[in-house]
Amino acid sequence: MIIIDGYNLLHASGVFGDERGPLGLEHSRQALLNHLVKLLGPDANQTIIVFDAAEAPEGLPARYLHESIQVLFARDYPDADTLIEEMVEEVSPSGLVVVSSDRRVQAAARRRRAVAVNSEDWLAERRRARGEDTCSKEIKPTDPGPGDVEAWKRYFGF
Repeated sequence: MIIIDGYNLLHASGVFGDERGPLGLEHSRQALLNHLVKLLGPDANQTIIVFDAAEAPEGLPARYLHESIQVLFARDYPDADTLIEEMVEEVSPSGLVVVSSDRRVQAAARRRRAVAVNSEDWLAERRRARGEDTCSKEIKPTDPGPGDVEAWKRYFGF
């Protein structure tokens, strides 16, 4: 089983949807999930991806299937990390891989003797295994400087 810290992997992947503004996050999640289906191949049906959802909009489901990937939103948790830690405690550590760059999540996996993998490393290995160029991911915008606020507002449609 593979448990993935969703927004952590999204940040590491550089995979973003085409939409900007209020729907941008939803489109980015969908783009990541579509990418993961291709990247995981037959392992997709053994994969759970968890996204933060403490302040999610109404109507967002707590869980659903994206093709064969289980998608969970940490609705009743302070963050996805807390839900992932709980899941790690409840499942057998045999064959469990936890994908997150968050030290807290990695420590929880290691305590249970599961495999903890940094998001960037896991993604690079999966891309290499699929024959993808690991340097060809979309370029994420850099952090804005003091003069970049207006550019970022235009970028996100505000």
